[in-house]
Amino acid sequence: MKPFHSYRNPALAIDLVVFGYNAKELSVLLLKRNEEPFKGGWTLPGAFIQMDERFSDTCSRILRTKLGMDKLYLEQLYSFDDPARDPRGRAISVAYYALVNPHKLETAASTMAGDVEWVDCRKMPQLGFDHKQIFKTALQRLRSKILYFPVGFELLDEQFTMTELHELYECILDTSLDRRNFRRKILDSEYILPTGMKREGLQNRAPELYVFNKKLKRNNFQLNIPLSKGQ
Repeated sequence: MKPFHSYRNPALAIDLVVFGYNAKELSVLLLKRNEEPFKGGWTLPGAFIQMDERFSDTCSRILRTKLGMDKLYLEQLYSFDDPARDPRGRAISVAYYALVNPHKLETAASTMAGDVEWVDCRKMPQLGFDHKQIFKTALQRLRSKILYFPVGFELLDEQFTMTELHELYECILDTSLDRRNFRRKILDSEYILPTGMKREGLQNRAPELYVFNKKLKRNNFQLNIPLSKGQ
């Protein structure tokens, strides 16, 4: 067996798919690169792992230094290891996805990025590296997970209406959901709790406000919602 030091080490990177939800639109944060490769093009935020870092440390560094944010909900997504994925050489990416309510934060680009922009997930531009594949994998994961994990905790305001929650699910799943059945399933799951208050300032009858049940055991959450119209 060869000694350890004789093996060439590939570079190891972290790439983040940061999803946001606002105005009935699911979007993702993209960076415009200021340097090669793909200078002037759009990519997901990412960075190479430093020798003294854990994956979580690198995630925090990307969020803090490149996006001006931190302490988001993060979940490891997948490892992308195509030898040709980075034109600079052998680099493996460990991808994570994050969920955030854009109302709760501001974004700021680092010196390595020209712009930071929320982009509608339905209108994605060309992305550098294999980031289009990473994005699609993250979107598929989110659409699967929303049916058994209460991701709305991170995407909606503290108080919301049943209609706003319904719209969130339809947006992420990219399909129509029967309103009555959705309401019944959500209430039966104890996923949300009524606040006893109503949303004021609307022309129609003021709808009830709800909050997420933070005592709900997330690993026991299961929401079987039949789709009205598949996409």
